[in-house]
Amino acid sequence: MSESLVVVGLGYVGLPLAQAACTSDLMVTGLDLNQEIISGLNNGLSHIDDLSNDDIQTMLSQNFSATSDSSCIAESDIVVVCVPTPLTDEGGPDLGAVIGATKTIAKHLHPGMMVILESTTYPGTTDEVVKPILEESGLIAGKDFDLVFSPERIDPGNPVYGMKNTPKVVGGDTAQATARGVAFYEKFVDTVVPTSGTREAEMAKLLENTYRHVNIALMNELVEFCNLLGIDLWDSIAAASSKPFGYQAFYPGPGVGGHCIPIDPNYLSHHVKSVLGRPFRFVELAQEINSGMPNYVRRRIQDLLNEQGKAIKGSKVLLLGVTYKPNIADQRESPVRPLAQELLTLGALVSYVDPYVKQWNVDSEHGEHPGDRMLDQQVDLAKAVSNSDIVVLLQNHKEFDLDQIASSGKTILDTRGIMSGSNISRL
Repeated sequence: MSESLVVVGLGYVGLPLAQAACTSDLMVTGLDLNQEIISGLNNGLSHIDDLSNDDIQTMLSQNFSATSDSSCIAESDIVVVCVPTPLTDEGGPDLGAVIGATKTIAKHLHPGMMVILESTTYPGTTDEVVKPILEESGLIAGKDFDLVFSPERIDPGNPVYGMKNTPKVVGGDTAQATARGVAFYEKFVDTVVPTSGTREAEMAKLLENTYRHVNIALMNELVEFCNLLGIDLWDSIAAASSKPFGYQAFYPGPGVGGHCIPIDPNYLSHHVKSVLGRPFRFVELAQEINSGMPNYVRRRIQDLLNEQGKAIKGSKVLLLGVTYKPNIADQRESPVRPLAQELLTLGALVSYVDPYVKQWNVDSEHGEHPGDRMLDQQVDLAKAVSNSDIVVLLQNHKEFDLDQIASSGKTILDTRGIMSGSNISRL
């Protein structure tokens, strides 16, 4: 008899998980509070970049269904929680969605169920937050039900690595839970990596992104120094990359975006400070440097306009690409947003081109609020470039013809280090 699975949270993490699970012998139900998402999925419509409408229709043919009715949990063998964990205003993890989902599961918890948390969080969350709430049901973890943490590793827009071929880390509250979690993911993931417990699995996720956060910060600090010293850092990175051992290339940019790099390391630094009373200096410094990059890009724009004898106030600044990574519509934590806010505050006439974002809310990524500034996309790229005083390449979408943009003769600031020409300045 097939096991039944409920995936709680059908966003960038939960929906690809549900799709992969549908390829196995699991009976999959998606649970989400957003009725618009539920309705769309049940009608074969996708709301994320990585899955097409055809993908959703295939899932439906494999007996997938989406619902906002949490009673489906009562009939499930396995529940996987994939809800967001943003930062609070104080810089700590906001576990509101995790706690809410866990309380809902507790109402329907039954003997033999396995509960898996995939939402990124600080080490100890599974045992210290999730477990006590579930045990309020009267059932005991490790005896009546299994409890597991398995960090999500979804990379939106990645054409090579997806759910199936990205190794899955699994750590259970007990050895039995780990083994059961491994067996579950092996149904649709090629490689599963067990850890000695939930905390080790939680730390693995934060380690991955803290590593990237710190190394990108190093490049972002170096790029400013190299610009002042007259050194082409991009050329130096290419030269260093020729070493076949002991070096991995990281690159500077206008800032870090997405849910992982600008967010996850802060879970760890906040936890270290709150539990141990010590600062995590590497993470705090990396955060300071990376969050300062939009301001540095703004200064470079201002300097390039000054060289033309133009003030930033009243100048036409064209931003190419407003998403946090190329070839997707995801704007989460995009550094282009604070950059545009600074430019508008200084009186620049800001416009943008991004084939994945039809209308852009400069002030909020979560929806339109009274007073939010909305920008309509410049549809004709060549005309937009021609009408600008400066062009800023922020995201290298495949739709951009960089040779054509470069040949315009306009002043261009390239924050990705991929263009060349006498009219182009690299970050």
